[in-house]
Amino acid sequence: MTVCASPLTIVEALRGHRETRPARDTAGAEDRRERLEVAVADVLAGDGLDRPLVVRSSAPARPGVATIAERAPGRLRGLLLGQLLRLLCVDAVVDDPLEWALAAWRAERPAGDLVDYVDALAPDDRARLATDVAAHFVTLRRQLGDVGRWPARTNARACVHLGGGRVIVRDTIDLVLGSVHDDPASTALLDLTTAALGEASERALRFHALVETLRAGVVPLRVAAFSSATGELWVRDVDAELLDVATLELVDALRAARDTVAVVAVAV
Repeated sequence: MTVCASPLTIVEALRGHRETRPARDTAGAEDRRERLEVAVADVLAGDGLDRPLVVRSSAPARPGVATIAERAPGRLRGLLLGQLLRLLCVDAVVDDPLEWALAAWRAERPAGDLVDYVDALAPDDRARLATDVAAHFVTLRRQLGDVGRWPARTNARACVHLGGGRVIVRDTIDLVLGSVHDDPASTALLDLTTAALGEASERALRFHALVETLRAGVVPLRVAAFSSATGELWVRDVDAELLDVATLELVDALRAARDTVAVVAVAV
């Protein structure tokens, strides 16, 4: 794990130097999928599930325990910062972070409890939210760097089917840079959070790397997490060891999802 508290911007840390990048790796991705398919078949052997098991990166570390970031204010702040990241990637001049982010978010016609939460904000609460979002935005804008001509996708959604469709793995990556068609490897993934980085961030990095490997059929170059709360950046090259751990974690999550479904089925 590389922890960056240096003059390097996020984009510079993700790009690295072209001459040190490994070759585009499709064989490793194919082998990873084959190994996962064997593991999935083992986990689901004998289970007569009537619907696919779904595994997501956003599942809480401990079921039933909501962290601060999972409550409405934290969720909203993270969502709005994601909108601001998208605006930065297209060189938009943002002079009012909260209002610009809310406008971009509402343009997507969102629904649910966060919409109700925003609509019910008292003036003082809205002012506090504006101050909070602005502080996180300043940190992100200062450290993001110039995306430039590197292909960029924000809020990139991925869906991978395993076990003949009996397992669905879903993920959303805040920023994907580079192309899976480049040689040497150039795809880099960024996970943006408004909370401090910790153990959950490490798991998320591994999950993002594995899902992108399965989705694209190419092992990504590197994956990173950035906290707009602390300005800390964690960067990790994607290698076999990282993907091995991610595979074990995914299989464990799959077992937990299978057992949860079984308990629910028995309870009903």
